Amino acid sequence: MVRTEISLFMKNAPGELGKLASLFGSKDVNIDALTIQDASAYVQDLFKARGKSLKRIASAASYNSMRKDSAEYALIRLLVGDTDKAVDLLSQNEYIFDLMPVIALELDNHPGELAKITTKFGEEGININYVYGSVQSPDAKCLFVFCPEDIDLAAKIFKT
Repeated sequence: MVRTEISLFMKNAPGELGKLASLFGSKDVNIDALTIQDASAYVQDLFKARGKSLKRIASAASYNSMRKDSAEYALIRLLVGDTDKAVDLLSQNEYIFDLMPVIALELDNHPGELAKITTKFGEEGININYVYGSVQSPDAKCLFVFCPEDIDLAAKIFKT
């Protein structure tokens, strides 16, 4: 199913994630999925420049140097239960963020399930730019978030 992912930059410092989570929690916005990675001012510029294209716009050497300078900021990608409310909260609190359509799928927690889904992406010629997921317990479903290059085609394939 297509969902809206929020990507945001925030200071990579103790307590910042707690502030964000508290902000959402105080207004009953549930975080369904979350991933965090280091970022930098250069990444922020790339993030703004790329618009809706997720194609690499810097050389491999540039990306390697960005990793060294990435301690100041964190890039957080998340799915929330109420995107509109979350966007309003982020805007009111001056966060730098972007919205991106992604494919969010609940998978059975069995060996080979991820392989089936990623193989299907490949068979349809859809590249996956990034993916993250989680499992609650061996008997629970897994939530995986995929950011494909062709969201429209992926949405047709994974309608449920």
